[in-house]
Amino acid sequence: MTPFPTLGILGGGQLGKMMALAAARMNVNARFLAPRDAGPMSTFADCTVADWTAAHVLRPFAEGCDAVTVESEWAPAGPMSEVLPDETALWPAPGTVGVIKHKGRQMTRLRKAGLPLPSFRCCRALDEALAAARDLGYPVVLKQYEGSYDGYGNATATGDDELRSAWDDLAADDGLLVENLVSFECELSVLVARRPGGESIVYPVARTVQRDHRCHAVEVPARISGEALNEAKRVGREAVDAVEGVGITAAELFLADDGRILVNELAPRPHNTGHYTIDASRASQFENHVRAVLDWPLGDPSLKAPAAVMVNVLGRRQHTPPDASGLPEALDVPGASVHVYGKPEVRPNRKMGHVTVVGDDLGEARERAGQAAERIRL
Repeated sequence: MTPFPTLGILGGGQLGKMMALAAARMNVNARFLAPRDAGPMSTFADCTVADWTAAHVLRPFAEGCDAVTVESEWAPAGPMSEVLPDETALWPAPGTVGVIKHKGRQMTRLRKAGLPLPSFRCCRALDEALAAARDLGYPVVLKQYEGSYDGYGNATATGDDELRSAWDDLAADDGLLVENLVSFECELSVLVARRPGGESIVYPVARTVQRDHRCHAVEVPARISGEALNEAKRVGREAVDAVEGVGITAAELFLADDGRILVNELAPRPHNTGHYTIDASRASQFENHVRAVLDWPLGDPSLKAPAAVMVNVLGRRQHTPPDASGLPEALDVPGASVHVYGKPEVRPNRKMGHVTVVGDDLGEARERAGQAAERIRL
């Protein structure tokens, strides 16, 4: 008899929670390790809160796991690999996580693979950054190498003075990334599920709508030309191959004004832009992540209906604990699927949940998803 496997998850936020829920459908046991109680993982029984960088914590956590995966690129994949039992897999591999988590290494790897990218320079010193900006031509985007997300860790500079100011805020010991500011028609997302042997599937291309440098909504399928859709899928798949991603890897892309598809950045895990797949896809990104890291056959990524829209629910003011104000009203919107993550503290603009609407018409789905999300007053 073959026992059902156990999946270890490094992290305890909403991505880990949704991985575990997908695993439970297949009777795969999930266990969590996190440095603090993030809230979402408290739904599950097998949770450990401890120093997740310590060998004496990681070793017993991994024992009994058939595979271990990471909820984010900041999880300690490297330390875990040093104590991992021979029979336990760790995906994505620490090498993949290490490349993606550092924007300079990520962009350099993708450039070597021949992927289409914005022009950029890796700059170790302020003088290098000033020279790079003048060479690329202002305006430029300055990107912190590690730790940037949701608009944090980036700055746009239109001249030398703004660049000098941003350098002090963003530069690490090894500097920062200076990138050409791309003029684009829209931003896109491509999710790729990939097994350890290289077999992969690609989800439909999604269009992302940003507000204040954060993802506000995701529309699927993206309303762009068939040629651009095919190119986005090709670029997404080849980018994930270039970093040898296993599990779900998200490729965030630009559709430039001149028609080119350019890679913006990668994420080595399930992604906010793929949350719609829980309700809209035959196999969600979370199910396929679990399948891939266990090296199981991948599920069908196609949509169940012609259109799907996901809208993020953000915190409006800081308070603890969150409350359910507006939740019944949101559930009253026809076709709205409401997901609340269970974070213990609400902060302004913090992702607290999302709403998905699946239907026949993208415009109607967008309107209903927006109505439901607006009614939730966390």
